[in-house]
Amino acid sequence: MTDTFVTAVTREALWTILLISAPLLGIGLVVGLVISIFQATTQIHEQTLSFIPKLVAILVSMVIFGPWMLHTLVSFADKILGNLNQFTFIR
Repeated sequence: MTDTFVTAVTREALWTILLISAPLLGIGLVVGLVISIFQATTQIHEQTLSFIPKLVAILVSMVIFGPWMLHTLVSFADKILGNLNQFTFIR
């Protein structure tokens, strides 16, 4: 196992993590921004008003993007397990 191989696997793992988490984080960010603008215009500063809509939006986005996220994760795991014979550990 060379340095470049470890770097490539690590880079692919980090890219997969970023790709899977991006829809959920993006939707949470947009909903949080909309709720913050609503709170600033109405001067209602209730903590649950920002928490509950973000939670619901993220759960709905998990239902929508869940199959794609699972497919991406399974294909990454399939690549890792398919190349398992290249993982030779030198002692």
